[in-house]
Amino acid sequence: MNNLGQKLWNFCHILRHDGVDNSDYIEQLTYLLFLKMGDERGADIPTGFDWQTLREKSGTDLLDHYALTLNTLQRQPGILSKIYNSAMPRLANPQNLKRLINLIDEDDWTSLNVDVKGEAFEDLLERSASEEKKGAGQYFTPRPLIHSIVRIMQPDPRPVKDFTICDPACGTGGFLVAAYEWLMHETGGAIDRADIKRIKNQTYYGYELVPRPARLAMMNLFLHGVTSDVFIGDTIYEPFDKRGYDCILANPPFGTKGADQSPDRDDFMVTTTNKQLNFVQHILTALKKSGRAAIVLPDNVLFESKAGDVFEDLMKQANLHTILRLPRGTFTPYAQGVKANVIFLQKGPATDAVWIYDARANVPGFTKKDRPLTDKFFADFEIAYGKDPNGRSQRTEGERFRRFSMADIKARDYKLDITWLKDASLDDETTRAEPLELATEAIHNLEGVILDLKEIVKLLEA
Repeated sequence: MNNLGQKLWNFCHILRHDGVDNSDYIEQLTYLLFLKMGDERGADIPTGFDWQTLREKSGTDLLDHYALTLNTLQRQPGILSKIYNSAMPRLANPQNLKRLINLIDEDDWTSLNVDVKGEAFEDLLERSASEEKKGAGQYFTPRPLIHSIVRIMQPDPRPVKDFTICDPACGTGGFLVAAYEWLMHETGGAIDRADIKRIKNQTYYGYELVPRPARLAMMNLFLHGVTSDVFIGDTIYEPFDKRGYDCILANPPFGTKGADQSPDRDDFMVTTTNKQLNFVQHILTALKKSGRAAIVLPDNVLFESKAGDVFEDLMKQANLHTILRLPRGTFTPYAQGVKANVIFLQKGPATDAVWIYDARANVPGFTKKDRPLTDKFFADFEIAYGKDPNGRSQRTEGERFRRFSMADIKARDYKLDITWLKDASLDDETTRAEPLELATEAIHNLEGVILDLKEIVKLLEA
């Protein structure tokens, strides 16, 4: 996997000479890889626009035919139209395109182990996100955090025949792929033939606003052998498609961009322009009865002006049983300075208490090189959480794990930014956050304040 991942990344150096950035590179690579694998699998690709035809071209004829191929494939039915939707060629040098085609042609991609292909593509996405920090945090969640959430949530579709898993802000598909990989690891791949067909085709679903990460999510799932739908559109502002899901795993996009108006949704009990709070309301609606969810949310979402109203309503309809306070630097380098949490809930039973695990206080912040986030970090939390994915395991309070009754929550007006440990590291010059991280955190918090002020102005105007 490492060799293949490095090989894929090396392709990027070819395209950088052609003025193509990392994101464009991965997209162009996706177009060509899918065409190559389609040729190997005998897919229904229009005659004259397949891999063999493209491979035989050179010079300006190659560039012209490549552009025509992308234009033709995006008008085909099924997964072809989704993968090639709005596809545009980004290569101006025919020699670089030819070299890239030849490098891809060296391997029989279909014969490669699914794990090898999938992990190599995941590795490629992570490398790109690490190098292009700006905007990467919008759709890239650190793998150790994803893996821990999936282990806790245990999204096993075998016992229930119509069990479905969804990420309503799926980005490049990290949660969905991890859920499938967890199942393969738990079962050793030994799944009944009838079940595996259903699982691969009718279990994993994603929604994504931006076409590029949606395309990468489809390719990511495809390389893992999964062909469920990834829908392109605005999860919050477009009409709800009424689909229900048994397990929802999500990291809604951070920030306030595009959050100038409230969604016109009859299924939302609270009117707000806060995107993350609206995602919380959407997820509650989209969960089937007794369905469970894990949602990553920034700190300010737990205490902003409408947070109490949203969580009061949620706790009547669901058991918000656990909150994990993530350590500083969890999203470094993708979104430095953002402090976040994961809330775990089950729809159906009302909340009677909230358990909060503080994994932040007196924990050195994570960095990309010197102190990277690893899967091992969440081991203690996973033990404290217990084996029941719905949070019903017997639990014991400790230094970092506390139970707060509904009386406690009501006394705080349902604001869930609850702390009890004094963070000595905040007073320690040697462990204090870097200026860039502090500035980014301040901007993030101020954006939340601006949203609150906009809500107040609207009320005054009304």
